[in-house]
This record gives sequence, structure tokens and C-alpha cells, in this order.
Amino acid sequence: MVQKVLEETRLTHSDDIIYVDVNTLKDFIKHVFINLEVPEGHAEIIADVLITSDLRGIDSHGIQRCKMYYDRIREGIYNPKTNITIIKDHLTTAVLDGNNGMGHVIAYLAMRLAIEKAKKYGLGAVAVRNSSHFGIAGYYSLMAINEGMIGFVTTNTRPAVPPTFGIEPMLGTNPLTYGAPTDEDFPFLIDCATSIIQRGKVEVYNRLHKQLPKGLIVSNNGNSKTDPDIILNKLLNRSAALLPLGGEGEDTSGHKGYGYATFSEILSSALQDGTYLKDTAGITENGQKRLKVGHFFLVINIQNFIPLERFKEITGNIMRGLRTSKKAPGKDNIYTAGEKEYYNEMDRRKIGIPLNKSIQKDIKIMQKELGLKNYNFPF
Repeated sequence: MVQKVLEETRLTHSDDIIYVDVNTLKDFIKHVFINLEVPEGHAEIIADVLITSDLRGIDSHGIQRCKMYYDRIREGIYNPKTNITIIKDHLTTAVLDGNNGMGHVIAYLAMRLAIEKAKKYGLGAVAVRNSSHFGIAGYYSLMAINEGMIGFVTTNTRPAVPPTFGIEPMLGTNPLTYGAPTDEDFPFLIDCATSIIQRGKVEVYNRLHKQLPKGLIVSNNGNSKTDPDIILNKLLNRSAALLPLGGEGEDTSGHKGYGYATFSEILSSALQDGTYLKDTAGITENGQKRLKVGHFFLVINIQNFIPLERFKEITGNIMRGLRTSKKAPGKDNIYTAGEKEYYNEMDRRKIGIPLNKSIQKDIKIMQKELGLKNYNFPF
């Protein structure tokens, strides 16, 4: 079955796709941020978040995002030196202000705080304001899982999704991410947006010059759009929107994705007095544009409910029960959340991270402008 998963997920070797060693790429990312005056320890966190995304096959949020962060730091949108202010700190809860620093660092430290509270009190919940894009939400749930706990993470993002029966982008792709340890080699981890597709996936299609399927994006005249280049431009000027999970209207339950996205918006702004809806598209402070978002982290200490090993056994039984249930005609496998990502990581640690021509170009630009001459990439 492992080979089947890899065949389904591995990109084909071609002149357009080149594979680069994981450690080399992670080291390059780290030194990009160090050269942008991000402290070394913080640069290590950012590099680990990005490379974890690529390892797990989430190409929309890995090295592809590096140039975006690079540009935003150089434009002054993000502060390279992250200084977190503690607004409130109680036994099981806290509110933090990220002061427009690096989202990955802010989220990492917030989740560490939530984990420590859960270790001591059974539950830990941390709300964050004035942060920035933090990569894959699943990274932070994995932090809790690695401590034998349950992790829940959400964040709001720039407006891209309309309310049901609307066409104006109001909500972000706002992921709701849950993870739990099992007795298998991989945990249960569901990490996905509350929209059918996220902006990063549109960017992947654009880099690969591929058309999107119909029914994912709607323009302001109500028509479906499939050209990723046109879509990205329309998203910028708010003349197109990504549809919520379930799609357009209520017939296919689009109102459910809309409702979940709204709940994420509330957790990511109302608890911490943070930015929400249209303001996440950018505000100007003292002449400087800022892209502010909020996050929410919840950690549950399993052992305050049941022995960890028994929890892992039951959770593993649930996963195995699902995978061994009756399959649809013509289907060989049923998967559980986190399984394909695990196999992807095993594969990519061996063969490297796939880089398309567009990402190769971004790497060359950053390498040249920062004078990172020690890297001899095969492109």
C-alpha cells in the first residue's frame, strides 16, 4: 500500500521538476532569513515549518512561500525581529500580541505555552493577535501530538471567501486543524482550509501553468473561473472569491463551510481583540502597510482523561476500522487523515523536495540578492 500512496503523490521527474536534498534546502531557507536579520533561532523555526510542509507534500506552504515572506520583510510589512507581548496570562489561558513579527515564531512560542499549561493543568488555550502568516497549521498540532496530547489550531487569513449567497470576499480560507496521537507510525491529523481550495494551491497551479477545475472559484458576476493567473489577480482586487467547503449556495451544503470559516474568524479575533474580516487584507500604521492576523491554539492533555496508551490504542483502532471498511468499486485503499502525509515524508526524505521552474527562479533571485554563494543547486 505504501508504494500505491507514493505513486499517487510523487511528482514525475522532468526537466521542469528538480529534486533537492531536504537538509540542503532547509539550511538555505534558514540562511535566507538570517540574512534578512531574523535571529538564528527564529530562522531555524521558520525553516523547520516550511520544510515540514514540503516533506508532508503540502507544496503550497513550503519553499514556495519563502519568496513571499522574503518580499514582505524587505517591504517592512513583517518585523524580522519578533517581540511578543503577554497581554493576559492565567492558569490555563493566555493572550499574546505578536507585534507584527514572524508568524511561524509567534505561533511556535504560543503553542509551546499552551502545551506547558496543558501539562500542568490539563488544558492550555492561547489566543494571539497582531501576528502574520504562520505556514501550515498542522505543524503546531504536531507539536502537541509529539507531547502525547491533542492539538487544535486555527487562524484567520486575508479575505478570499464569500458568505453563502454572497460574492464579496469577506472571510479567509481559515483552517480548522485537529490532531491526536495513535498507536500507529503516524498520528491522526486533519489540516485543511474551510474553503474548497486555498490561495496557495491556486499559486501552485499557476506555477505549473495548469487550469483549475470548475466550481472552486466564483467571480463577482457569479461565473466560475479556472485560469489561476487571472484568479490570483482577481483575488487581489477582490473581484473573485474562493468558495467555502460545500460549494456555492446551500444545495451542496456550502453554508457549512461558511459557518466553520466564521467560527475560525471569531476564535482568531474576538478572544484577543484582533483584526478581522476586511482589515486582514492590510491596514496602514504610521505610513507602513501591515498584514495582521490572529491565531488560536488549544491543547488537551489526554492523561487527564484516560491513560495515554489506551487512548492511542482506541484511536488507532478507529483508524484501522475505517481503512478496512468496505471499499467503493474500483478503489483499492481507504486512507485516514495524516496517512498520506506520513508516506510522503518518508519518500521525500529519500528523494528530496520537488522544485518547479518557478520556485527555482525564486531561489536564484534570493540567492543572488543575499549573496548565498555556498549553495550549488542543480539548476
